[in-house]
Amino acid sequence: METQIGNIKFSHPIFNASGPACTTLEELEIIGKSESSAIMMKTCSLEPREWNPEPRYKEVPLGSINSMGLPNLWYKKYVEFSHILKEKYKKPVIASVVWFCSTQACNNDFEIIVKAFQEDSLVDLIEVNLSCPNVVGKPQIAYDFETSDTILSLVENLWNKDIGIKLPPYFDPSHTNAMSEVIKKHPQVKFITCINSVGNTLIIDPETEQPIIKPKWGFGGLGGEYVKPIALANVRAFYKNLWESVKIIGAWGILNWIDVYEFLLAWASAVQLGTTFAKEGPEAFARIKKEFENYLEKKWKKSLDEVIGKLKEL
Repeated sequence: METQIGNIKFSHPIFNASGPACTTLEELEIIGKSESSAIMMKTCSLEPREWNPEPRYKEVPLGSINSMGLPNLWYKKYVEFSHILKEKYKKPVIASVVWFCSTQACNNDFEIIVKAFQEDSLVDLIEVNLSCPNVVGKPQIAYDFETSDTILSLVENLWNKDIGIKLPPYFDPSHTNAMSEVIKKHPQVKFITCINSVGNTLIIDPETEQPIIKPKWGFGGLGGEYVKPIALANVRAFYKNLWESVKIIGAWGILNWIDVYEFLLAWASAVQLGTTFAKEGPEAFARIKKEFENYLEKKWKKSLDEVIGKLKEL
């Protein structure tokens, strides 16, 4: 069941996505006590951020829609939390950081955050979130390939911990090809997460004749089963472009062992639980891990190396 992202080993491939129930130390300790193989912390910024107005999260039959707005306590809190979490739970701790704009001031801010996690924290990996669709007035950076290149250049000389990128969904091969070329220019990028929620979707309640969430006129990020085929396609597309040079983490639509198996076949080395964790709580990690372990035994698989990337062509 062991897997590896960058230089960091995980006891199994299932852990939480940055987003649901990982903002406070209390929430992070619940993840630490669970069967999650790692502790992914909330995406953090230079200053604390408030939540978007409620209702901002709704569960729907095949997933969820949200417009949280990247609320977080600020980066120094998560640097502090990393020491507590690493020492208590002895499992990988992952930081998630965000960059909001393209001015020189923002560049300096981003360098401050990344440098703090590189030098002062006990995190094992740093995920750079270039893909949140729910911040009012802010674009999803990873759709701008030139800006993405600039951001990765900022942290090229600030690393001794492996860096990864959380990417948005791409819907055309030309886009995955363009982002792959950016990633190839920056060997410090050791992993990518595919995908963040599908942004700017709209769900309407016909009874009230209103959107079901309030921020951004009801537009929000869609996750869960709805977007699993998109996530799988992005994992496979980036594998075909990057081969084994970058590890891939799959996200969205993981309800059971079948979903884990499919993501690994497509070339993910690990998966993140988002909507399922939000709906089911920390018990989801143990349930899916056990289901997956049982299936590997049934299939006589001796390690994940016999699964990862083994999708057969028709």
